[in-house]
Amino acid sequence: MYYVAVVDDFQLLAQAMATLVDSFKNFQVCYTCNTGKEIIEKLDASLKHPDIILMDVNMPVLNGIQATKHIKNRYPNVKIIAISVENKKNDVLQMLEAGAKSFLLKNIEKSTLEKALIQTINKGYYHTEHVSKILVDALHNQEKNKSILKEREIEFLNHACTDKTYKEIAAKMFLSPKTIDGYRDALFNKFNVRNRIGLVLYAIKNKLFTP
Repeated sequence: MYYVAVVDDFQLLAQAMATLVDSFKNFQVCYTCNTGKEIIEKLDASLKHPDIILMDVNMPVLNGIQATKHIKNRYPNVKIIAISVENKKNDVLQMLEAGAKSFLLKNIEKSTLEKALIQTINKGYYHTEHVSKILVDALHNQEKNKSILKEREIEFLNHACTDKTYKEIAAKMFLSPKTIDGYRDALFNKFNVRNRIGLVLYAIKNKLFTP
């Protein structure tokens, strides 16, 4: 028997999902929670943890992304399946990056939910066709972004994502401040950003730099 926790800020929906999971062979809901904060408190207070958590993405107090990051750091053996009313690309990527093993829409068929639970237990993950496409596109864009950068631009970008000033970056790279300004402006144009903050956010989002 595998135990499942359901986390959703709509209590009626959480209860309905729990009833659905209980109808599956070899799966049983151990408890439901209404916020990310509540599921973390449950885990901290329990000696036995669920095998899988069905985690709502958008919740008050502590959302699904924040809760997933915390749980994966503290309880790495607990598998998390994200559930959401929307298939937003950013939500999908952020939940998977946070440690979720799958991303499902709340209007999925009963058979899809059961399949996701079974494959997450047996294989460690389950991806729908839509999520697989998002992952492939993200990987393609990541490689594309890297391919358009010159070696020295990549070096500059890594320095730019730190707290170094442009003058300090120039000294570190043994280049003139004017040359550094050229690298900066070139990357602004390539990534269509207007300032250093935009440059850093773009680099982190596209995995060109990992803090």
